[in-house]
Amino acid sequence: MNAIDIDTDFAIAMRGVTKIFGDDPNTALALLQAGRSKSDVQAETGHVVGLDNVSLDVAKGQIFVVMGLSGSGKSTLIRHVNRLIEPTAGEIVVNGADVLKMSLDQLRTYRRTQVAMVFQKFGLLPHRSVIDNVAYGLEVRGVGKAERLREAAKWIEIVGLSGYEQSRPRQLSGGQQQRVGLARALALDTEIILMDEAFSALDPLIRSGMQDQLIELQKSLGKTILFITHDFDEALKIGHRIAVLKDGAVQQVGKPEDIVLRPANEHIEEFVRDVNKARAIHVRSIMDKGEFEACAQSVSRDARCEDVLPLFAEHQWVGVVDESGRQIGRVTAKQVIKALARYTPGM
Repeated sequence: MNAIDIDTDFAIAMRGVTKIFGDDPNTALALLQAGRSKSDVQAETGHVVGLDNVSLDVAKGQIFVVMGLSGSGKSTLIRHVNRLIEPTAGEIVVNGADVLKMSLDQLRTYRRTQVAMVFQKFGLLPHRSVIDNVAYGLEVRGVGKAERLREAAKWIEIVGLSGYEQSRPRQLSGGQQQRVGLARALALDTEIILMDEAFSALDPLIRSGMQDQLIELQKSLGKTILFITHDFDEALKIGHRIAVLKDGAVQQVGKPEDIVLRPANEHIEEFVRDVNKARAIHVRSIMDKGEFEACAQSVSRDARCEDVLPLFAEHQWVGVVDESGRQIGRVTAKQVIKALARYTPGM
């Protein structure tokens, strides 16, 4: 497929991306394309299928979550976006540019200016202070010392680490270290941020706080975030869209409520059986549309049922507003309970 077949309005577009690990990937690829399974290919050739004909579109300014169990191919996928891994077949277009056709010089520039990455293991330089870690990417880019330290200090404050500028990573908690990693990525001011299991090493409470901060930062900055996780609740909480992988192949792509309420197959049904449905259903999908008597409490049309449930302790209904703050509807406790009961067996 040629790049012209891909809609360049997307921040990231993948078409038919396949990755096979081994000495003779083309032989294994032919078997895969002939309809053989991942396990069959591995048994016959000794090659491992990391990705199997993956096609995805990530819109600009959204959090797109790729989730799956260990070995599903999700970390392999994200490393294709900045070409840390070369595909066996397929095409990858980022902001209209064909990543696979970039020269080494173009690829270096692309990695320094268009995509930033946040790793699961933080990836901090232990001998550098917090501010120097945050400024590191700007230093590599050639930004002068005064400017890069000024920019680093700004992002350190934004992620809530003011006062820790001169600390070393070993002096920080896991959550604080991950905030440094996030600040370092944000300091680069790239349009796209890649996050590979970025919060999975954190304690649950710290992890939830980082998720909340990421959501707020994305709203204010409008970054495109490709987020990898094995945690379905995390995917539901932060994702505008979710892709589920199994054995390197895409099983389903959709909005959180699509995945939870209309699972495509038994594999996804297993995932969603015990998840918090209130985290998946948006009020926009169940609200009464129109203008109503003013209410003291309003929520965004993108709010989820779990966000509004606590509000019914003091309000019979809650207003729903659009991005401009204009009321476009209302939602009641009865509507929320009815929606949850519909998709929760035994409720």
